[in-house]
Order: sequence, then C-alpha cells, then structure tokens
Amino acid sequence: MSNKGYTPEEPITAIATALAPAALGIVRCSGKGCIELVAQVFSRSNKLLEAKGNTSVYGWIVDKSVTPHQRIDEVLVNVFKGPRSFTGEDMAEINCHGGPAIVTEIFRLLTSNGFRIANPGEFTFRAFINGKADLTRAEAVQEIIDAKTNESRNKAVDRLVGNLYQRIDDIKKTLIHVLASIEAEIEYPEDEETIADAFDDKELRQVQKELQSLCDSWASEKLYQDGAKIVLCGPTNAGKSSLFNTLLKEERAIVSEIHGTTRDWLESWISFSGIPVRLFDTAGLRKTDDVIEQHGVQRTLDLTEEADLILYVIDSKVGITSKDIDFLKEHTAKNDEANKEGTEKHSAKSNETLKEKKPLVLVFNKCDIANPPQIPSNLDICPSAIVQISAKTSEGIGILTNTVKNILEKTNHINTQTVGLGSKRQKQCTQNALDSISHGLEAPKLGFTLDAVVQDIEDALDFLGEITGEVTPEDILDTVFSRFCLGK
Repeated sequence: MSNKGYTPEEPITAIATALAPAALGIVRCSGKGCIELVAQVFSRSNKLLEAKGNTSVYGWIVDKSVTPHQRIDEVLVNVFKGPRSFTGEDMAEINCHGGPAIVTEIFRLLTSNGFRIANPGEFTFRAFINGKADLTRAEAVQEIIDAKTNESRNKAVDRLVGNLYQRIDDIKKTLIHVLASIEAEIEYPEDEETIADAFDDKELRQVQKELQSLCDSWASEKLYQDGAKIVLCGPTNAGKSSLFNTLLKEERAIVSEIHGTTRDWLESWISFSGIPVRLFDTAGLRKTDDVIEQHGVQRTLDLTEEADLILYVIDSKVGITSKDIDFLKEHTAKNDEANKEGTEKHSAKSNETLKEKKPLVLVFNKCDIANPPQIPSNLDICPSAIVQISAKTSEGIGILTNTVKNILEKTNHINTQTVGLGSKRQKQCTQNALDSISHGLEAPKLGFTLDAVVQDIEDALDFLGEITGEVTPEDILDTVFSRFCLGK
C-alpha cells in the first residue's frame, strides 16, 4: 500500500460528510497523536487532552495562528482511544455546522497543523490492518454506502456483522481437518500401497457443495447491488408514461392522448420490492414519417436488446394488434427450452443458434375501463407473465412489482436464506478455491498420490484466505480500498 501513501499511525484527516449545506458536518481524524494535534486548534485544549475514550468535549475550533485568535465554529469533538475505535487507533471526530465554508476551513486548519489528507478508504484500511475488521467486513462498508434499496443494504449488513467471514471460516476449518487427516495417512500409513484407498472424500465433497453454493450466490448479490435494467415498451398511447409516473410516484414523463408524445427515453432508479431497477420509459412502437420519432422508436428497440426484462404495455381497450403479435413472437417463444437460462439451442437444419429469450411481462393497462383481451391459443407466444393493471388508479401495481421481482429472482437463482458473496473479487477467489477442491477430488482417480490432494487443499485455503484478507497479494488491498470514498 506504500504506493498509495497508506502510512500506518501517521495522523490523517478527511471530511466525512457531503460538501453541501446541512445541519451538521463531520471532519474525521485518526492516527498517533491526533488528539494532541486537534487540541492545538481547540479552545479547551486541556479538557480535550484529559478526555477519556468514547466521550465528547464541547468547545470552539480556533485559528491560533492569528492575533487575536479567530474563532471558526462552535463544535463537539468525539474522542475515541485505541484500540477501542473504528480504526484501532486514537481518533477524534469534529462535529461542526454543515456549511461547506465552515467544514472546509476546519479541514484546512487541521492540514496546516500536522495532519495529512487521508486517501480514499484509508480509515477502513487502518481498521483492517489493526485487526478491527477482516476484508469482507471492510468491503461491506462501501457496499452499505452504495446500497440502492433497503434489501441491498440488509445484504451488505449481513457481511458487515461477519456472517460471510464465519461461513468461509467454517469451510476453512473443515479443510484443515481433512488436511490433517490426509497428512497423518501420508506420515503413518498402515499399508503404503493403499494410501490412496484410505482417502475419505466425504468432507471434501461437502466443501465442494458449500463453495458451489457461495459461487452461485454472486448472481443474486450482484442483482441487488447493480440492479436490473427494465424497459417499458409497446404501442403509442398504451399508457407507458402513465405507468412510469405511477411506479415512480411522481410526474416525470409527459402524458398526452396525442400519439408519439414520448420521442426519447426517460430513466430513473426505482425499487421493485427491494430489487433496485433502472426503469426506462420509451417512445411508442409504430411506423411514422416523423424523422425524430423514428429515432425514438429505434432507440426503444435498442434498449429492449440491452434490457434484463421487458414490460410490454398494451391498451386493454385497443387489444392485441398484429404489430404487437409480431413483437411478442420475436421476444417470446412457446418452446420452453428457448427460455431456460444459459442455454442455446442449435437448429438441426442449420448452424444458426437461437438466442436466449429474455423475460417479458405482458401488461394489460386501463383495466379500470376495459376488460383485457384474450390471447388466442394458436399464437406462438409465451410471455413470462401476464398482469392486468390500471396506471391511473394504481390497481394491480403491487402485483406487477412482485411479479417482476419473482421473475428476476428466478432468473438469477436467488437464495435469500444464506449470506452471499459481496464482490467480483470474492467470487473469483471462491471459484478458484472450488476449482482446486474439484481437482483434488479427481486426483486419486487419475492416479496421483495424496501429496497432490494436499497441494490442492492448501491452494484452496490460500484462495479463501484472500477473501478474508489473511492472504493478501500485493495489488489486492489497493484494488479494494481505492474504491472507497474519502472519510471512510
């Protein structure tokens, strides 16, 4: 970490709140002698120096370099003594008024009196190197900051309290037990010719199952972190913009009875029953001579290709038109095999590959004034779900959001019962550990000695150690902590 300037114990400071008008602002300090340095710009220096850990001292931040001394702001300084602090070092947090000018002036005063400006994530890095948090907990700090919904925050909290660390630690304990058993066989065999036959792979297969479960959890966690891309599309005047506004609970899109009102897409983040969704309202699909509207229609088609799920909206009064049928035939399929995730079916007559069909929900709007039409059974279409709503009265909106959530969860094989992996880095390390264990299980069958199995288990332990930070390749820590914001 030296290339980033992460110097342990050196007094550092950073603004920990947004630089915007607010009731409160916080300037955070940590490191050896940090309380003494803050005392130099504090009106009640002796009281601050005498303060015990986990206490607060009232006073003023004062610029003593000028005569008479200039008062900057009335503050409350929270004092923490290492190792009982977030970083494991002595810390001081200055709670001041939240005006940007006040916060920046206090920050400037501290950096002029012995503090170095903290690097991104340096406070959390110090918590890690001082044994206050393993790497999974450290990464969870940034996950909580980035969380877009309560559900994604809850998942990050599970890792912050140590549930992922505990799950990995349990796997490591099993591997260490297996490793000890194998090494005992190698050192003290009853029959040197039958060492491989003495290898009981039951526990190792259980580890393989656990690691596979962890790997599978990444798709779920990624969905709740990054969110899904959902596109509202369909013919003009079907009520897409009205539905967009209803889901957002605000008037974002212009609603009109004039066909072609929406000519470009709008987007906004929204929660679909806890899943963060980037929702797009798009131009209605129709043939038009208007060049600008043509561009809007093409953008709609482009967005549907990138979407994780399509909401195709139809006016219940108008019913299903031939244009709707053409679109639905292209984006859905009767053949269930074409809808299975991760599969590609090759035609027997050609080398062409049928693309995997993405989920599509058929939404019949305006059900408050018209009954939804029946879909003829002879049509070769099979949407993921059919939902009746009224964007005007909000009827069926709850059913729609829950339907979308269930489809996304099914598509991503979500398991809400156990804690999952929180980053791509953790996923790669887990996959490497799984590959090592899988190779170790096959090694005796391929004629390798138990020494080869031992090596595979040791490799797996190293990969799991990378997840928690017990094993730290040179570039890992820079990669993890450089993503953090200042003040964390």
